Amino acid sequence: MTPLVSIIMGSTSDLPVMEKAAKYLNDMQIPFEMNALSAHRTPSEVEEFSRTAKERGLKVIIAGAGMAAALPGVIAANTTLPVIGVPIKGMLDGLDAMLSIIQMPPGIPVATTGVNGALNAAILASEMLALSDETIAERVAAYKESLKNKIVKANEELAAVQYDFKC
Repeated sequence: MTPLVSIIMGSTSDLPVMEKAAKYLNDMQIPFEMNALSAHRTPSEVEEFSRTAKERGLKVIIAGAGMAAALPGVIAANTTLPVIGVPIKGMLDGLDAMLSIIQMPPGIPVATTGVNGALNAAILASEMLALSDETIAERVAAYKESLKNKIVKANEELAAVQYDFKC
């Protein structure tokens, strides 16, 4: 099985956030890999990973990082694949990481989720893959329908809640 998506995190301490992406991709039956690479502690490994990602069959990279959050940008600088950055909450409630990922120079785009938004990163990655894979497109559509059904069910339950002045 060849991974289509790579989940990269700056440290294994980011796993509690990034595992939400892994669980979604697993549920969607989308092959993925997961590694820890640091833009600051393993820069040559990050560059090698980025340069060889496409030839290894990857289609999308999800990169989570906190604080200085250089990892998504360094990866994007060394590949033509789409990179989705996930700012990890740390200092300043993750605002520092979010701003680091969002403020990329022209020509080096990184799509960015909200702080700790690994699930949304995986959903976006699956939507990208769905453009050329009908099976994934059907799974994404079913997932979105399940979200709708949760809200419909929640409203049914709210309708049953009684208060003296509830109309």
